[in-house]
Amino acid sequence: MLRGRNRKGRTFGAVVVAVVVASSAYAFTQSNTIPATRAGDGNSAISGFTATSVVYTLNGSNPQNIDQVAYTLAPTSATTVKTQLAAAGTWYSCTNTAGSVTCATTSPQATVAAATQLTVVAVD
Repeated sequence: MLRGRNRKGRTFGAVVVAVVVASSAYAFTQSNTIPATRAGDGNSAISGFTATSVVYTLNGSNPQNIDQVAYTLAPTSATTVKTQLAAAGTWYSCTNTAGSVTCATTSPQATVAAATQLTVVAVD
C-alpha cells in the first residue's frame, strides 16, 4: 500500500512543481504595445517631362566653361529638378519657376569639352 501512495505523492508533487514553474514564467513575461499602422498597395501612371529651348551660358572670362543651363520644362509642376551634362557626371540642382528651369553649373565647374549629353530628372 505504501507504493500506491508514493506514486500518487510523486505525481501530485510533479504537478505542483509544474504549476509553480509555469506561474513563475508567466510572472516574468513582458507585454508589447504596438501602435495602429497602415499598409496599402496601389499604382499610378508615371509620365515624363519635356525639356525644350535649352540654352547654355558660357563663362565671360573663359568660354570653355559652362556657368548655367536653362530650359523650359513641361508640365511646369516639377518640385525637384536635377541636371547632368555628362554620363556619370555631377548632378546640378536646378530652380523651376513655372516651367522656366535654371541650373548653375559652377560647383564643380562644368566645361564644354566634358558636356557630352544633357540628362534631366524631374519630380512633382
